[in-house]
Amino acid sequence: MGTTKIDRARVAGTALRLLNEVGLDGLTLRAIARELDVKAPALYWHFKDKQELLDEMATVMYRRMLDEDLPGPAPGRWQDQLVTYQCVLRRALLRYRDGAKVYSGARFTGTDHAPGLEAHLRTMTDAGFTPRQAVRAGTTANAYTMGFVTEEQGVQPMPDERREGYDVAERAARMERYPLVAAAGAEIFGAYDERFEDGLWILVAGIEARYGVS
Repeated sequence: MGTTKIDRARVAGTALRLLNEVGLDGLTLRAIARELDVKAPALYWHFKDKQELLDEMATVMYRRMLDEDLPGPAPGRWQDQLVTYQCVLRRALLRYRDGAKVYSGARFTGTDHAPGLEAHLRTMTDAGFTPRQAVRAGTTANAYTMGFVTEEQGVQPMPDERREGYDVAERAARMERYPLVAAAGAEIFGAYDERFEDGLWILVAGIEARYGVS
């Protein structure tokens, strides 16, 4: 091993790069240390355990999303803000193998997320939501995105990769006695972009109906 100097940012960046090669199950501190050309105990100076590393990885993912994915000024309507942000989040997660699993439940290590969240909550409360309603609407939309991407990456771990056993035509042949089930396969295991955004607008309609804010 060499005497390479490392810091939290470099470890997290290396871990994200390695994640795309080995997935979350194969991402070990030992493997990351080998990639960095250091001994594994050196990583414990920066992260006490793997979860703390995952928190930092999720934070780096979020920072990259802010730098690379968010469009210009936020839309004025809360509905458009919610849909736009969740679409951007999905695209960011899909860049990484098991991206949704890394991101889900992580604790951000900085406050980079606070300005955008503050602005969105302000838009929602100005539209007539109570703070409690605004939070519930936002966390429900976020949970939808995390669940959708987790399922999507179960079929397509990376955008150009599809797991064996998810061929729609083969599935339809197996389900020929159940024509509706057979036909549903193309929708269940495909059309992800369109299906995701359609689901978001279904959520928006539900939020409007539930809280009476349009």
